[in-house]
Amino acid sequence: MVLSDSRTGGGTPRRISAMEAVLSHLRDAIERGELAIGEKLPTEAELGRRFEVSRSVVREALRALQALGLTVSRAGKGTYVAASGPDQNPIFGSYSARDLLEVRRHVEIPVAGYAAVRRTQDDVDLLTHLIGKMERESDPTAWVALDTLFHICVAQASGNPVFRKIIEEIRDALARQSTFLNQLGDRRRQSDLEHRALVEAIVGGSEGAAVQAMAAHLEHVEITLNTIVRPGTAQHPPNEGEETA
Repeated sequence: MVLSDSRTGGGTPRRISAMEAVLSHLRDAIERGELAIGEKLPTEAELGRRFEVSRSVVREALRALQALGLTVSRAGKGTYVAASGPDQNPIFGSYSARDLLEVRRHVEIPVAGYAAVRRTQDDVDLLTHLIGKMERESDPTAWVALDTLFHICVAQASGNPVFRKIIEEIRDALARQSTFLNQLGDRRRQSDLEHRALVEAIVGGSEGAAVQAMAAHLEHVEITLNTIVRPGTAQHPPNEGEETA
């Protein structure tokens, strides 16, 4: 299915997934008031028939609506409209996007520097293996699992087990956020490039370059989140071949 990429300000149509198409229709209906606050959404089966997609696709779209704060799920009762516009601070599991970004800036940026100067050969081998596997992975769910493991292994390479424990604590939220960004922000290819730059800095033992690479990665995460939540108000992260810092 091809739809205009109007939410990001582009005039050229781009191919989007079935989940994005369902989410776009439901989000537009909510924001236009066609689905009012307090109104119950059709069941997954009904939405699947309406959009001619599987229930798993509908479930992903509903999960994204809930992360945006547009709907709320009530056990045994269904999904209801909770707001007419997206929450500026999406929720991923137990943590908000703002909470995650604050912690990640204070933890993962210095961690990258420590990893560059403390990493062992085993750390280098593992990170190199992981980034190569991520770049080749075709399954979105498997890629997200590798993404989370990658950040845990960077923390492990710092030589401080407390850092690894912190990243492990938020791994579920990181996975949910990664899925959200890939589905709605088309982040995966750019993430691979950013991860590759980080690995090269760590392997090269450059503390400054590693810090800069992680800072740029987190900045692009924030930009994409803002673009999804507030369409047209945030600049896209640079594409391949453009300056990243």
